[in-house]
Amino acid sequence: MATPRTVAFHTLGCKLNYSETSALARLFEDKGYWPVRFEEGADIYVINTCSVTEQADKECKKIVRQALRRQPEAFVVVTGCYAQLKPHDIAEIPGVDLVLGAGEKFRILDYVDDLSKAQGKGMVLAGEVRDVNTFSASFSFGDRTRSFLKVQDGCDYKCSFCTIPLARGASRSDTVENAVANARNIAAQGTQEIVLTGVNLGDFGNGTAVIEGERPKKEALFIDLIRELDAEVDIPRFRISSIEPNLLTDEVIAFVAQSRRFMPHFHIPLQSGNDKQLRDMRRRYRRDLYAARVEAIKKHMPHACIGCDVIVGFPGETEEDFLETYRFLQMLDVSYLHVFTYSERANTPALEMPGAVSVEERRRRNQALRGLSEMKRREFYRQHLGTVRPVLFEQHKNPAFLSGFTDNYIKIEIAAQSGLVNSITPVLLEYLSADGEVMLTSCELMSGVFSNEAVS
Repeated sequence: MATPRTVAFHTLGCKLNYSETSALARLFEDKGYWPVRFEEGADIYVINTCSVTEQADKECKKIVRQALRRQPEAFVVVTGCYAQLKPHDIAEIPGVDLVLGAGEKFRILDYVDDLSKAQGKGMVLAGEVRDVNTFSASFSFGDRTRSFLKVQDGCDYKCSFCTIPLARGASRSDTVENAVANARNIAAQGTQEIVLTGVNLGDFGNGTAVIEGERPKKEALFIDLIRELDAEVDIPRFRISSIEPNLLTDEVIAFVAQSRRFMPHFHIPLQSGNDKQLRDMRRRYRRDLYAARVEAIKKHMPHACIGCDVIVGFPGETEEDFLETYRFLQMLDVSYLHVFTYSERANTPALEMPGAVSVEERRRRNQALRGLSEMKRREFYRQHLGTVRPVLFEQHKNPAFLSGFTDNYIKIEIAAQSGLVNSITPVLLEYLSADGEVMLTSCELMSGVFSNEAVS
């Protein structure tokens, strides 16, 4: 019997990429390939790239070099968002054999079986992104604690700084029925939490194909999806990864507030607290709507965790504009920030906008908002001192400890105890770590049943 060929994967970027890498791995397994860890050396390496970071090119080259150091004759495939945007640049990287775009990614097995190691420039198979009009479902496996379930892909928004529509194409979604079936499959493996992912998750419901040049009407809405998942899938936890403020409706907020399965945790991109910047960014809301969303969440769920994305140094952002954003975030009842420094992207309208902010100033503003985020997180954690909340425990990088997250996304660390990994256990939140990054406990574990209501 022939030894099965081995395949290893490396993922850069978002939760959506991780779900897709898992789906690719299952395709290889179904064809008899043997998945191995990236560090072990493999016959085939698949690198799933991201375009969000300005270091995409450097990261891709570094991972290719690492793969070839472990296995010089390995066949190297690069796919993902960066591969769609810059396929020919990637093909020039020494050692890359095949570059697959968004439309070709899930047909990877059609190409790898018959290809040998490239002698020079790699082969490019990356069609026009406008031709990508099908949805490929995916979800992550391997970590029994949680799974990332992709239910939506692509984006119809035209934010002036963003390349994602160029990399992933138009908005398209899974069906409610198929998403529920995949969630049931995940739950049957003993997974405790499913994180719903997508490029523009709240836009769920677009059909999966273009009909006579026109987009079909929505077959369902995001609220329909989460209601069906809540009712039909026997799993303790669902979490919404990220949702645009204009798509986070009162109906969705009210539903999460009464659900026993959907966690009181929202990540809502803001990008700027200045309306002038929001207009230049071509965002579909203004700051008053964002503030109203936060207020509505806290009215229904005072204990809810709210995170937001912010971009600093966007073209035309003056010092006063930045301070307006800072003050807006300071007064908002949000729990943490993900701060991004604006970086120029080819083929985006922002690239041509006047008023470039110096790199040094961008970094200064980034640091200022990171400091505010630390204060926000610490204050949110402090509000829950002395309360009891359910924690999903998982392995810690230090075997002497376990870590986990409460339902409302407070990070917990405790001394390792047997039988707790992949369990949801009530814990008394006792004190903060010195840096305020985690909540610590003396391991007083409680018993009881929890809903999304605060418990003290």
